[in-house]
Amino acid sequence: MAIKAAIIGLGRIGSLLENDQKREKPCTHAGAIAGNPDLELCAGADIQDDRRTLFKEKWKVPVYANAGTLLEKERPEILHIATHPDSHWYYCSMAEHYGVSVIVCEKPLADTLTEARKIAALHESGKITVITNHERRYCADYALARKILAEEEKLGPLIGVKGTLYMGKNRRLVDQLWHDGTHLADAAMFLTGFVLKHRKTIEKSKLKKQSGTVYLLGDLQNSAKTAGTIPFLLELGAERDHLVFELELSCERGKLKIGNGIFELWESRESPYAEGFKSLKKCQEGFTEKTGYFSNMAADALLCAQERRMNKIPAPISSAADGLRVIQYLHSVSAWR
Repeated sequence: MAIKAAIIGLGRIGSLLENDQKREKPCTHAGAIAGNPDLELCAGADIQDDRRTLFKEKWKVPVYANAGTLLEKERPEILHIATHPDSHWYYCSMAEHYGVSVIVCEKPLADTLTEARKIAALHESGKITVITNHERRYCADYALARKILAEEEKLGPLIGVKGTLYMGKNRRLVDQLWHDGTHLADAAMFLTGFVLKHRKTIEKSKLKKQSGTVYLLGDLQNSAKTAGTIPFLLELGAERDHLVFELELSCERGKLKIGNGIFELWESRESPYAEGFKSLKKCQEGFTEKTGYFSNMAADALLCAQERRMNKIPAPISSAADGLRVIQYLHSVSAWR
């Protein structure tokens, strides 16, 4: 029998983006649940009438204006929370009250450090398993990149990481950081296995503006507390008419670039331009397979629910602890926002 899963928040990431013809499918919580034969999309909840109507028409399941009513009547084992971050703790605590087994919480985990800590503590208590939907952790291309970096055979040891984030021509830079930078910061930690710490903001006053460029300097620190840190630089910008989300990981014998539509491997080779020197040569470009980013997340939630049925404490690929580390980084940059 399929495990019941429900969604609170029926907007873009909850359901509507499934209509985007250019995105890899599934690309929403509803699409991921519906596409897994061992999951049953049992219901959805949203305070907006039009979203409930569209959801019911597309997925043919009951909808509710009140999340508590959904949880009381439907009793799902898995609850996907796809609402605004300032409501995440509220719905997480509600889910615990109604005996939900697994939560899939959209990023960022919360809008404040205090509430992120509460959600992480709920997860760590073992009462409920909380997955943070940092979707790059579920992507096949990011998993491959992590393997390449860890093995060091092609590129050698990692020396530095640079991120670039342009996610809106007229959006405040701090809003871009909290909405989309959460993915980039988590991806940097996932790829390296290190913890990202903020050190310095260049032109901090611009973070509140809808223009210009800000540079964030930080360090990726070994979570095992052994020697060694990796410098991290994030370029955060507005006023561009294009979107950029990418990480460039510089190694001793090459570099790896990964991001939205980008997967590149560059290796150090004898330079064609000067004797006695080496240059970088692009050796691989593109990732042609499906990344499986949403379907793999749904499969992880399913596995966690199955393990809880067997009285095991699951270890999700992207947990609330991972979500908290991102909030700690964002908070250190812009606690004042």
